[in-house]
Amino acid sequence: MENACFTIAYLAPVEYYSAMKKAENVFLENCDFYIKQTYRNRCHIATANGIMALSIPVVKSGGEKVLTRDIRISDHTDWQLHHWKSIESAYNSTPFFEYYKDDLLPFYEKKWEFLWDFNWEIQQKVLELLDLDVKIQLTTEYKLSTDDNVLDLRESIHPKKENLNSDVKSYYQVFDQKFGFSPNLSIIDLLFNMGNESQLIV
Repeated sequence: MENACFTIAYLAPVEYYSAMKKAENVFLENCDFYIKQTYRNRCHIATANGIMALSIPVVKSGGEKVLTRDIRISDHTDWQLHHWKSIESAYNSTPFFEYYKDDLLPFYEKKWEFLWDFNWEIQQKVLELLDLDVKIQLTTEYKLSTDDNVLDLRESIHPKKENLNSDVKSYYQVFDQKFGFSPNLSIIDLLFNMGNESQLIV
């Protein structure tokens, strides 16, 4: 895969980072309108009770279209405490939770105003933890379709769509004996379960 274009995402699923790894050049959409019920503000983790969706609450736009980069995070709920407690409860028995938790906890302690800023910063940390050298370019204008030499993954990687990468490798998950393997969860599921071997799966 030479080039690919993605939307920003909150602790995106494994297929997102797998596609990034394969792309020679990564374009990150910086001029799109915010769309609800996408990975822009949600991720999925594996818990003792099954798959859980974690959603970042955002300020309602009143029906008007708002650029994703202008979407504000709502401060009406303590979502950061809820998300971190859920992550900790789900993954504290995984082999690498203790190893990575100090890298991720600060994102749930600092107050963020914009969804884009939070997602961008935590994405950079995840790429660092995966040891992926990804060259990211932000788009400067919105195009309905990407250039011919750019694979458009902006809405292809979506919670309600099939996993793009059907040949994604399975890996150890702490609850797999209870539920079987759960594919395409948030990248933190892979990191906490597999540590530095995550790069072999992505």
